[in-house]
Amino acid sequence: MSGPSSAQPDVTLLMDADGVIQKATVSKQVARENIESWVGRRWEETVGGVGSDKIRRMIQDAKATGVSSFRQVTQLFPSGFEMPMEYTTVRLAAKGGLMAVGKSLRAVAELQSRLISTQQKMERDYWKLRDFETRYKHLLEVSDEPVLVLNSTTLRIIDANPAAQRLLSNSEKRKDDLTNRDITADLSAQERNAFNNLLRVVRENGKAPAIVLHLGRTGKRWVTRTSLMKADQSYQILVRLTPVGGALQGTPAIASQSVDDFIEHLPDGFVVIDQDAVIKSSNIAFRELVEATSKAQVVGQRLSRWMWRPGADIPLLISNVRRHDAVRLYSTTIHGEMGTETDVEISAVGSPPGKSESIALLVRDVSRRMSNIEDNNRLLSAIGPISEQIGRTSLRNLVDDTTSVVERHYVKAALDLAGGNRTAAAELLGLSRQSLYTKLKRYHLEGEKGPDDETRAGGRKR
Repeated sequence: MSGPSSAQPDVTLLMDADGVIQKATVSKQVARENIESWVGRRWEETVGGVGSDKIRRMIQDAKATGVSSFRQVTQLFPSGFEMPMEYTTVRLAAKGGLMAVGKSLRAVAELQSRLISTQQKMERDYWKLRDFETRYKHLLEVSDEPVLVLNSTTLRIIDANPAAQRLLSNSEKRKDDLTNRDITADLSAQERNAFNNLLRVVRENGKAPAIVLHLGRTGKRWVTRTSLMKADQSYQILVRLTPVGGALQGTPAIASQSVDDFIEHLPDGFVVIDQDAVIKSSNIAFRELVEATSKAQVVGQRLSRWMWRPGADIPLLISNVRRHDAVRLYSTTIHGEMGTETDVEISAVGSPPGKSESIALLVRDVSRRMSNIEDNNRLLSAIGPISEQIGRTSLRNLVDDTTSVVERHYVKAALDLAGGNRTAAAELLGLSRQSLYTKLKRYHLEGEKGPDDETRAGGRKR
């Protein structure tokens, strides 16, 4: 990498022969930083990490040869701001002192960070795909319910599990190869139109409400659920079939249904766990959220297999239920078997005293909930005055001011989302705790922390 050119350096330091700073100046890029506190300090004390060794070598080289080679260090500013810099040091023969000039490497560091992030994402996507393929094959083989995979364009069968082969085979004694078969061929005209409309909705939204179709040799009624999934460079449609029982013929009478029937068909997920977070029972909506095909696939598994998010883990939820008996509006994420992620809110309640220790959770999908308009309006209102400065100040200052407003907004939003828990907020923002503390101090948000982080992150007392 070439050294600083004729462009103005971002930091210029005048020092005595021992490297003690006598005078420091900065460019407009970092003009906000108050560096007067550097005067009288050794240069090596103002950098982070292994930078102090590099500083000492530059000073030695400048004394010996008149000019040092370029070296990269992390410059620590008094405000807590950190900037990657490239410095060279020159000996001032007339005064016997030294001068160091440095240029910001922020743009280079950001590019390197993006490259590393992209590489890591590609690796995660690769292993996620491998894991998806393994789970997909396993699910198809072990599921008791018929499962089909269709080409989203031709609607022909790409894959089918053994249960689907038994259902759609022409003979009860043998399983036909269903590959490339048109699933709509055996449907009536009315059901074919309903199924095509269902697939249109799936292509647009990724999911669609279930419908009932007559399938198989006997024309039995099957509840048909579909979802869209990515495969290589194209999309495929996953079709899951559940038999309609005799009790579900027509509209069931409310009097004939038990509480368990209502829970099983709730539109929101419902799951019961023990104190070790092992699932004891679940309803259809929960199994759809985690993309499981049967009760057996869920019961006995730990809830943390599918439900987790930084700062919002299952032990924290259980701890708050034990403390307060109930938790409401606990935000976390469901990670489905097929790789999907769904934002959810949880209300939970513990079992009454004297009974087996269990926790019931109602899980609501909030991924499609509209963003908070009032919150967005506050951000726009904060940015508005900056727009009025156009023509009165430089573009760089406008961008810096806007960046500070937006950064403050999202730091506060992360604190609100984490219920004041700074550790959880730092994880949500992808920051270290020290970096978050620096930003809290910079934006005067030190008072945002609540008295009880864990309680506020997990829920409220009834």
